[in-house]
Amino acid sequence: MPTALVTGSAGFIGFHCCQRLLRDGYQVVGLDAMTDYYDVTLKEARHRMLAALPGFRAVIGAVETPGLLMSLMQEVQPDVVIHLAAQAGVRYSIDNPRSYLDSNLVGTFELLEAARAVPPRHLLLASTSSAYGSNTAMPYRETEQADHQMSFYAATKKATESMAHSYAHLYDLPVTMFRFFTVYGPWGRPDMALFKFTKAILSDVPIDIYNHGEMKRDFTYIDDLVTGIRLLVDAVPERLTSGQPLADDSLSPVAPWRVVNIGNGQSVPLMDYIGALEAALGREARKNFMPMQAGDVPATWADTTLLHRLTGFAPQTSVQDGVARFVAWYLDYTGS
Repeated sequence: MPTALVTGSAGFIGFHCCQRLLRDGYQVVGLDAMTDYYDVTLKEARHRMLAALPGFRAVIGAVETPGLLMSLMQEVQPDVVIHLAAQAGVRYSIDNPRSYLDSNLVGTFELLEAARAVPPRHLLLASTSSAYGSNTAMPYRETEQADHQMSFYAATKKATESMAHSYAHLYDLPVTMFRFFTVYGPWGRPDMALFKFTKAILSDVPIDIYNHGEMKRDFTYIDDLVTGIRLLVDAVPERLTSGQPLADDSLSPVAPWRVVNIGNGQSVPLMDYIGALEAALGREARKNFMPMQAGDVPATWADTTLLHRLTGFAPQTSVQDGVARFVAWYLDYTGS
């Protein structure tokens, strides 16, 4: 049976990713630090669900701990590594940038050194749509320059792309970077809008809506995202021996390295997203319209042509269906 090492396994995306790999016959070792950035009991519940599945093993520890990933890679000898552990959140990076330096930059360095010593068949790392920064041409394409990040969070994730590229070039490590767009769904993070909005609406508390509601996002349902990750596991980049990459392919000309958008492929107005939530809950939100927050961008929209070319997959879950599934999970989980 193939073995996968997944960092951030108790996180929202990591949890769902581990479930999918286990279902597909992988042995999965999940590493998570169980940090208190948000409710640890939610993370513990995710790990308990994974522990009930055959083939899962949990390891508690921080990716930035010197030597931890090296020893774990030497022990496990994974076929595939999926690096999802990170300090997330645009707004929190303004208040606590040091945590992003430690987890995102130092943690990724520790992983790359471990992969250099114990090379997996494929190394896959999470980046973010925030890496596109101030770009205004929509939809975002992987081949566009992305040099003007708007938050320290985005800057650290863009830096990990460059770090991984250098290791791919120097040590012939096959690397795929994911640029995730706004991910939502059951077992989501409490610091994200959908979770906060749902809790507030049920409590009859006003929801904060930034940029006076003039926002658009490429909302990506978690099952679609995980399907994209799982299919990309088998789309291993190869170093070019001659010529240039195909048009619109982000494959590096000097390394087996590629960056791929995973999004729903459409930009949905924030107010439509809130409308889908109101419909699912059967009640209207009280709205507190506010200015744009520092480090944020007014719109995101993924071009998913490369994802489809590599995997044949195109995410299709509508906001209405995805939000309704989240609400059903939320009501069951919280007993609301």
